[in-house]
Amino acid sequence: MRDKKEKGYHKLLLWQRLKEFIKLVYLLTDKLPTSENFGLKPQMRRAVVSIISNFVEGYLKTSKKHKTSFMEIANSSLLELEAQGEICRILDYWKEEDYDLFDQKRGEVAFLLFRYLNAINRPNPI
Repeated sequence: MRDKKEKGYHKLLLWQRLKEFIKLVYLLTDKLPTSENFGLKPQMRRAVVSIISNFVEGYLKTSKKHKTSFMEIANSSLLELEAQGEICRILDYWKEEDYDLFDQKRGEVAFLLFRYLNAINRPNPI
């Protein structure tokens, strides 16, 4: 049975926002046309999984250098996903409100990831 008290990265706001974002990306990619079943859809899902996976792996690293490296990879995947979201917008695959929600959630994750990366690189990191 899982302890009800959140531990480690589970207690971080970034983790909570990442879980919301991954769910949103999966829901939105289900709206893509079938012609994207082997194109944008799996690419976007891999990118969002990469963000959350690299965050967790980086969180568990003990050295500042390794933590930073994994967070930078997570950020790169987030930028990749941002570009793919723009493609969905350009091709009118999503309604405007879907794209706006995607961009809002992406922005929240980007902000929190940036803050977390800055915290790692402070003289007394987290």
